[in-house]
Formats: sequence, structure tokens, C-alpha cells
Amino acid sequence: MFETITILILLAIFILVYASHKAVVIDWGASRYANWLDGLVRLMCRHIHHLPPTVIPLPESGPAIVVANHVSGLDPFLLIAASKRPLRFLIAREEYEKPVLKWLFRMSGCIPVDRSTKPGKALRQALRALNGGEVIAVFPHGKIHLDTDPPRKLKAGFAYLASRTQANIYPVRIDGVAVEGSVALAPFVPGNVVLTIAPTLQCEIDQLKACVNDVSAIIERIENSES
Repeated sequence: MFETITILILLAIFILVYASHKAVVIDWGASRYANWLDGLVRLMCRHIHHLPPTVIPLPESGPAIVVANHVSGLDPFLLIAASKRPLRFLIAREEYEKPVLKWLFRMSGCIPVDRSTKPGKALRQALRALNGGEVIAVFPHGKIHLDTDPPRKLKAGFAYLASRTQANIYPVRIDGVAVEGSVALAPFVPGNVVLTIAPTLQCEIDQLKACVNDVSAIIERIENSES
């Protein structure tokens, strides 16, 4: 009996590894493990969270900025699953330094943000990435923020980056996560996720506030933006 269970477990692992390998869309360049995780993330979003075929219309090359509302720990995986290019997420330093996940954040090119001491360092690193033709992903609420939470002003860093690099902004609204507000549990609870991809925005240096307001109206519920 034990041998049978062991064989079944090994077979299941083999099938999962093979399926993840076949589902890979992006070459992350860092390592084969990053590519395998890309496939695993896409399978998870498709089959556990029922994400319909969705593609953020990023350019084939050149800089771009993806911005989205932030409702759970599942959100970065959803954006990855909807992208055909690697995304470099801006992430709070305290999250980046967590021992269990730091290797993953580093491997995927995340940019840690020291919000209380040196936030400018992360902006400079993001500028270098954009000038190098990479794609930056930002949750401008700065932390998980639900529609039922009190209003929270968006951080304008993404608008500054767009104005300095002429990178287009790709706003995404995330809905349908089963356990909103959860970080660790959200990726594993089945849901019916929908990503609403808004038209591309451009931002000029003298229009930062208007740019932030435009993004806010897209990634937050319309009734909140009109109140």
C-alpha cells in the first residue's frame, strides 16, 4: 500500500512538472526554475482561479508600466499569467526580506522599496530598468486595499516613472478573488477571477496628478471614484 501511494505521488509530481513546463510562456532568463514557476503560475490561475484568456497588450519590446489594484497575495500571479513579458514588481522591503520568499523575489527581479527610509533608491532602480526596456509592475495603493476599506490615496511613483521614461501605463482591475484581504491563503482558494484591461495611458511631467486620478478611476470601483 505504501509503495502504491509513493508511486502515485511521484507520478502526480511528474505530471505537474511536465504540465508546468509545457505551460511556460516567458523566458525569465534567471534560471530554469523561474521558467518552470511561470508555467505553474499560469496553470494555477487558469484551473484554480478560472482566469479566462486574458493578455495585457504590452509591446514586444521597450519599457512599460503595469498598475493594478491590490486585493490579495494572488495578485502578482494573476498579472504574470496575463503577461507575455517578465514583470519586475516593486515590493515593500519588509516583504522582500521574508526568508522563505526572498529567493523567489530576487530570482524574479523584484525591486524592494524602503518606504520609511530610502524610497528614492527603488525609483532610481526602476528608472534604470525602464530605460533598459523592461516592464515594471506596481500596486499603487502600496498595500492590500479593498473596495470596502476607507479611501486611500494612490502613490504617484508610477506616474513619475512614466513621465520620465515615456513608458505607457497599462491599468488592470482585479476582481473575483475568493479570499480578498488574504496574502498566504488567496493563491490556494478557488475563485472566478476577472482582469479588466483598460486602455493604455500616457503621462507627462506636468500632468502627474491627472494621471494618478485617471488610474484611480480605473482600478478602483467607479462608485468610489465618483463619490
